[in-house]
Amino acid sequence: MIPSHTLKEISRIVGPAYLTTHKDQLDKHGSDGTKMAFLPDAVVFPGTSEEISQIFLLANRDRFPIIPRGAGSGMTGGALPVQAGLVLAMDRFDRILSIDTDNLIAKVETGVITAHLQERVERIGLFYPPDPASADISTIGGNVAECAGGLRGLKYGVTRDYILGLNVVLPTGEIIKTGVETVKGVAGYDLTRLIVGSEGTLAVITAVTLRLIPKPPSKKTMLAFFKDLSMAVQTVSSIISEKIMPATLEFMDHLCIRCVREEMGIDIPMNTKAILLIEVDGDQHSIEQEAKRVESITHGLGAIRFQSATNQEDVEKLWEARRNLSPSLLRLRPYKVSEDVVVPRSRLAEFISFLDLLSKKYKLPIPAFGHAGDGNIHVNIMFDKANPTETENVNHVVKAVFQKTLEMNGTITGEHGVGITKSPYLEMEISKPAMDLMIRIKKAFDPNGILNPGKIFP
Repeated sequence: MIPSHTLKEISRIVGPAYLTTHKDQLDKHGSDGTKMAFLPDAVVFPGTSEEISQIFLLANRDRFPIIPRGAGSGMTGGALPVQAGLVLAMDRFDRILSIDTDNLIAKVETGVITAHLQERVERIGLFYPPDPASADISTIGGNVAECAGGLRGLKYGVTRDYILGLNVVLPTGEIIKTGVETVKGVAGYDLTRLIVGSEGTLAVITAVTLRLIPKPPSKKTMLAFFKDLSMAVQTVSSIISEKIMPATLEFMDHLCIRCVREEMGIDIPMNTKAILLIEVDGDQHSIEQEAKRVESITHGLGAIRFQSATNQEDVEKLWEARRNLSPSLLRLRPYKVSEDVVVPRSRLAEFISFLDLLSKKYKLPIPAFGHAGDGNIHVNIMFDKANPTETENVNHVVKAVFQKTLEMNGTITGEHGVGITKSPYLEMEISKPAMDLMIRIKKAFDPNGILNPGKIFP
């Protein structure tokens, strides 16, 4: 519990309007994309790095937790106040500070919505590729903290590939800058890369220096329908082995198709068991050539239909259906556990077949979709909390999925992070010496353990 006199000090630092203990605000900031809930003692909305620094000094003095929070769209509980304390809501850090068209750099505050940045730079012919499904609501700071991936990861990489530097406040109160504003820079340890993906456990990010690239002039969106899962997976490998690198190469299984059939607004053959959603980008001539080669490959591997989106409205409808796929799955059961494992794409068919066996064994729907091009599959375990057997079986399925993933030389999380939901399983992938080293790093940054405690480490 944060002492009342400390809350008064925090109120003086940020101003009374930016500190709240109202129940509705505590509820709102105590939950996230997992739908789990923990009640904080208070929520603060700082406006400067200096205010955050002063709050950290109080937290170290009185030993209360500080939990940084962006949009609360995370899927592993990384922004949940599991030990109560003070939620540090970064809503006011919402400015795009500068866009340098000569050096292809943008400087933004941590609370900028990802899609807002993308729209802004695309208006002047530039491109910020990281594209998580939550881009319309998630913040740049949250993307950095989780090292978000997204739909364009196959061709363009993930968030860390576009971070040049950070402005951060350390848990001990110091304000520092990491990284550079140039393409090259190797002075000292790479603190930027260390903080990216650290899930708000090492520092509070207040501003980010991003690398931009020129916007591709054209793109083409295509759909391929398959009556057999293995055909779809083989098509993914064949497209890439033919030296075609799609901007996106997304996969949906038959359960996903059932849930979004109406939303996609297209005629889907009734015997469809898998869909590939493919987009190529570049100059007009190259994408037309690549699209023809993709069509030839899909037909050669048994696609029952191939079609291109004919206008921008069709394209937007397809991508809207894809981005809304996760909530659409609740038609199968009222609750779900979502995992984001990654396996070698050459073994995707084997992995999806394993999910089918698990589904039959535990009598739970397990729809799968995701970024087939890089092997990042979102496994959704659907269940009803009113059914105790289904609820218990979820844990068995999760552990079996992770065991199979690691047997296939994959990883238990590709973009959602560890947070609290994957923490019990982390030692399945990370060795004890490596885990001990990470804990020592955490201690060096946060000697009193006040920043986002209870996350990542079992």
